[in-house]
Amino acid sequence: MADIFLPTLHSFAMNNPFTGSCGELRFKIVPNVEMLTPKEVDMEKSTIYVQYWYGPLCYEKSQMEGENTFPMSDEGRLALKAWLESKAAQ
Repeated sequence: MADIFLPTLHSFAMNNPFTGSCGELRFKIVPNVEMLTPKEVDMEKSTIYVQYWYGPLCYEKSQMEGENTFPMSDEGRLALKAWLESKAAQ
């Protein structure tokens, strides 16, 4: 099984997008951060959105094969990682 690296949950909570790859699989992760206060993230309402594609081309020049949204939580991050790893194994 492929082992995909993902940044920490804190990185996503700070509204940092992430792109990565594993073999032919490419993916782009974009957090959707909702704020409780100007300095506090509402983890209950925030989500992590991911799209994936296969091949050598960049995001802008590729057709997306699928997408999914996960909760902004440790469990959501682990589910996202498992979901991407299942796509890499195809």
